Amino acid sequence: MATILKSAQRDFQEDPDKIDNFRMFSDISIAKAGVKPQNLKFDLRQLNPGQYAFAYHFHRYAEELFMMISGSATLRTPEGLETVESGDLIFFEKGATGAHQLYNHTAEPCVYLDIRTFVGYDVCEYPDSNKILLAPLDEIFDKNTQLNYFDGEENVQDKWKEIENKKE
Repeated sequence: MATILKSAQRDFQEDPDKIDNFRMFSDISIAKAGVKPQNLKFDLRQLNPGQYAFAYHFHRYAEELFMMISGSATLRTPEGLETVESGDLIFFEKGATGAHQLYNHTAEPCVYLDIRTFVGYDVCEYPDSNKILLAPLDEIFDKNTQLNYFDGEENVQDKWKEIENKKE
């Protein structure tokens, strides 16, 4: 079944839990219409002047595409900064080479469509802060505390004995 999201029904609401400099708005009419895609995620976003859309990041398991609908913004990638504007399409590949961040450097709101693949999970990395986000759980970890696979497993026999003793 096709779902038509009429432009007259747009309802941009500030994304919850944002902080200063990262106040982004998303069109909630998509959710109101009951659209629940399984493998294709998309959001219509409004980025107001002087705001960043999100922290600088890349996805390990998702590709992403922005369609700039109105306004202009500065795009940060591993290659540096570039202005993007209405009509531009920007593709981000998986991995570090697809890292990105948007900033509205203008005096007018910028509206863009954010489309991304979703295979049921993703890992996002944030190079500026060394964080890793596990999606869809939204669990965030510090990449600097990386452990070896067997760290903490040295006394496995004690765990087994503890389980066996509970049976008795």
